[in-house]
Amino acid sequence: MAGRAGTAWVLVGSHAPRPTAMIYCGHCTPDMANLLIRKPLSMLTAEAGEAGERSLKRTLGVFQLTALGVGAIIGAGIFVLSGLGAHYAGPGLMLSFVLSGLGCAFAGLCYAEFAAMIPLAGSAYTYAYATLGELFAWIIGWDLTLEYAMGASTVSSGWSNHFIELLDILHIKMPLWLAYDHWTGLAMAEKTIAREIAMADPSLVPGTQAFLTRVSDIVAAQSPDLVRRGHELLGAPRLFGSEIGFNLPAFLIALAITAILVIGIKESARFNATIVVVKVSVVLFVIGLGAMYVHPGNWGHSWSTFAPMGFSGVGAGAAYIFFAYIGFDAVSTTAQEARNPQRDLPIGIIASLLICTVLYIAVAGVLTGMVPWQNVNIEAPIARAFMDRGLNVAADVITLGALAGLTSVMLVMLLGQTRVLYAMANDGLLPKKFFADIHPRFRTPWKNTILVGLLAAVVGSVTPIDDIGKMVNIGTLLAFVIVCIAIMFLRRTDPHQPRPFRTPGVPVVPILGILFNGYMMYKLGWVNWARLFGWLAIGLVVYFTYSRHHSRVRQAAGGNLPPNPPSLKQD
Repeated sequence: MAGRAGTAWVLVGSHAPRPTAMIYCGHCTPDMANLLIRKPLSMLTAEAGEAGERSLKRTLGVFQLTALGVGAIIGAGIFVLSGLGAHYAGPGLMLSFVLSGLGCAFAGLCYAEFAAMIPLAGSAYTYAYATLGELFAWIIGWDLTLEYAMGASTVSSGWSNHFIELLDILHIKMPLWLAYDHWTGLAMAEKTIAREIAMADPSLVPGTQAFLTRVSDIVAAQSPDLVRRGHELLGAPRLFGSEIGFNLPAFLIALAITAILVIGIKESARFNATIVVVKVSVVLFVIGLGAMYVHPGNWGHSWSTFAPMGFSGVGAGAAYIFFAYIGFDAVSTTAQEARNPQRDLPIGIIASLLICTVLYIAVAGVLTGMVPWQNVNIEAPIARAFMDRGLNVAADVITLGALAGLTSVMLVMLLGQTRVLYAMANDGLLPKKFFADIHPRFRTPWKNTILVGLLAAVVGSVTPIDDIGKMVNIGTLLAFVIVCIAIMFLRRTDPHQPRPFRTPGVPVVPILGILFNGYMMYKLGWVNWARLFGWLAIGLVVYFTYSRHHSRVRQAAGGNLPPNPPSLKQD
């Protein structure tokens, strides 16, 4: 029978290796219809039950999954972004963290339903394949590379910055050209010279907005003396006549994390849990010690003093500190390594978000209670608040906490990327012999783990990461939006599918997730949208030249289907 536009069909018949679903429309060409072919839940369920030495090892429980979520979320962001957010929201920074937490919670509840229903590696990629079709699945899988692999590169560079701070505490100096990529190293050298010049002005207080503005003006002027002194301080060797720079700490930490991931998921989870305990202890230390120095008057006595720039200021603060939450979705990529994914994955996702939101709000309250919001240091707000009270040891502890935080973030980012690539390769969209090859002893996708780790190490050591970081943000938000859309789609197409966890308040919760996270994408500006579209365009070239010709789901469907297939039945 002829199909109607937008009607979903399921291919039946014993000639197909496995049942396959696709979107079929009467006015679509067969090729166009096949682009929207969906991976049926029956196939996903069968894959989730696979076991043996060529499959991932199920060892993770509730504690390890929650620790992975906390490990991915709490990084250096809480110790840095809170300062910038305070200058927009004032003491209302506490509400900013509530708003950002809600945005993540809306997406997190949708992730939780999918993770319990489809307990497979792949996260948003797998969910899109089951609901929106292969082309959308490829787009989100390619997009997740921005969040995970490039995110790990960004974090490795951030880890290096805090490692250099730790070396400074120990009075150990590294050459700038070995501590940063060339462009960042030269910028740091010029900024150091500019800070020395600005500090000569007795009217400027280091760390204040006026001081930072003066430093920026000096750097922007690019005087010949500044440029000369900057190159001298950098002291970089030359290769083929050009100065070189190599972020050695970033390179080495990425390789070390890669080695841990290759050895095994159980060992990786144990290492992550240890690091999480360290950094949560540091956050609790900040809250407990800082509470002793809080002056409630700094929080204001009315709405106008609590939120000096009104709700718009609270919203702007939420936009800036939102990215301190990025990473919780990586928990869903470990679905095939959870012992009881239907129960434990929703708990891990939601519990990690809840724990981090409570800690973030408490830190924001301590910061704005210790220091009037106008005087909050932007570069190192928490550490400076303690140093101003003579608590230098506490500032050193915060540096250690930031190091620990970034270490676990990097581990979870690299873990998430390798599992997404593993899922895509299992579906034939990437070469399976490489990306889905499981080590017979360690039971990890070792080849793709080594490749991803090397790429993250190289990119993090030779590339300025400011712009990459913004691409990470927009890639993450796109994944959140697609998952929220997919949950509504699946409720309509498969309403009777067993759901161990159900997202409450559908469609309100997913719609709020789409609106909130879509607004965050909008606030990132057109430049990052252009970069996102450019990256997705590269991905589409890969899809149309390789992936669509090797898709297992398309092969199971027997290739292109006739416009009015007789063996289709309406779903």
